[in-house]
Amino acid sequence: MSLLRSPVVQKPYQLFHYYFLSEKRPGNTLSDLSFETNPKLTINQFLHRSWSYREILHYSFLSSIIFFVFIIFPANFFLKLLILSAFITCFIIPLTSQFFVHALPIFTWLALFFSAGKIPTSWKPAISVKVLPAMETILYGDNLSNVLATITSTLLDIWAWLPYGLLHFSAPFVVAAFIFVFAPPTSLRSYGFAFGYMNLLGVMIQILFPAAPPWYKNSHGLEPANYSMSGSPGGLARIDELLGVDMYTSTFSNSPVVFGAFPSLHSGCSVMDVLFLCWLFPKYTVLWWGYASWLWWSTMYLTHHYFIDLIGGAALSFIVFNYTKYMHLPVINHKLFCRWSYTQIERIDIINSDPLLNYSANYNQVEDIEMGTVDNNHSLPGANFSYFYNKSVANDMPRLGSRSRQQSRADLSEPSLAVGTSRLRSTSSLSLGAHNEEEEPARDDVETFSQSSMEHSSVPSVFDGENYNNERRNISSNASNSSLDELIEEPTPTNNKPDTRSR
Repeated sequence: MSLLRSPVVQKPYQLFHYYFLSEKRPGNTLSDLSFETNPKLTINQFLHRSWSYREILHYSFLSSIIFFVFIIFPANFFLKLLILSAFITCFIIPLTSQFFVHALPIFTWLALFFSAGKIPTSWKPAISVKVLPAMETILYGDNLSNVLATITSTLLDIWAWLPYGLLHFSAPFVVAAFIFVFAPPTSLRSYGFAFGYMNLLGVMIQILFPAAPPWYKNSHGLEPANYSMSGSPGGLARIDELLGVDMYTSTFSNSPVVFGAFPSLHSGCSVMDVLFLCWLFPKYTVLWWGYASWLWWSTMYLTHHYFIDLIGGAALSFIVFNYTKYMHLPVINHKLFCRWSYTQIERIDIINSDPLLNYSANYNQVEDIEMGTVDNNHSLPGANFSYFYNKSVANDMPRLGSRSRQQSRADLSEPSLAVGTSRLRSTSSLSLGAHNEEEEPARDDVETFSQSSMEHSSVPSVFDGENYNNERRNISSNASNSSLDELIEEPTPTNNKPDTRSR
């Protein structure tokens, strides 16, 4: 107890409370962590949970990979069973499960990667030696890796070693810490999902399409490769010589995936980190992409990857990140400081926010109006006139997700934004329908994201964040069943002065 009261502990806690915990509103438990250790709580949640088909597919796929690793790994059966039991224990204790459950893709990737060398050679496909250098020459006119590695020096070696040999392994932990502190609650779950699946899919591609990296061509030419060959540290061997230690030579020589050039997971990890940093701190986008470019150069300078490998890793990260963004990642509010500032979680509704869907539906409705075939009592499904309104006033309002709910309600209460006023009429050729506040609560006309209501009375379930189909979505929509005459009806002027309102 004396240690907890010492200045060494109290001072950091006071600073943390001043800058972060003071942002938390009284009674708000959205950002709280669970410190429960009773496994019955997790087991009850598991038994009474309504599983979606995406969750079933997600956990079935990861479980099958773990089972495959359990079978092929050459260790004592009881030792493997003991490790698996300890792993499962971390999943059923609430204190640890809130992290382990959502990091399962990362654990699965690590298990498959370190077990890849134990897969029987007869199960593996032939190693490709000519495809990557041929594609490099066809697409870019030359082997860019060899071009960049033509001139070497101690200074360039150190400059390439920093991102490839150091920052690559530490950056994911730094990004995870930033996301946990400054992003909305549940964002770290999305990062674990995206980072884990990107690496897992990358390792699966490397196993199914083994390809030799540039250092192989420099050492062996285009002669056929086999799985008995050892790996090579490439340009990192010069770092071992410079430091006088065997740090990378033994590591890369005994790599479980020697011929895993495509896709480059160094590129994939850096791009994934950059995408999340750009989402979290968009002001420093140039800096984040500068780091990715730095690492890209280092991978080619050290002869570990072709440029096409880097493109493959980046493309894989883009695909996984965008899927995560629209299916799992919360909407960030850049006016809020940290996770303790949030009182609710908002997520994107990919269907209702699709501009092409809204444009098609509204175009058809306008065409029916012009043809005189529109039914005034029924609006077409998918029609959302608020899309035109949102696009037209985009220059006057902050970007979506960057304003608080209270500010949005305050804006909607102003007469200048009330439905039927001249300002709304001037924003689009079609006016918004009348809004009955007595029959329906006020909605945010600016946001088109879904707003998921969260339980504030208790700590969220450790499984929350996956079953988004069961969350209640409140999507703003201004389309009404009013007739065209009602939409364009103007109040009768009280004098004969010309109407000087802005159009």
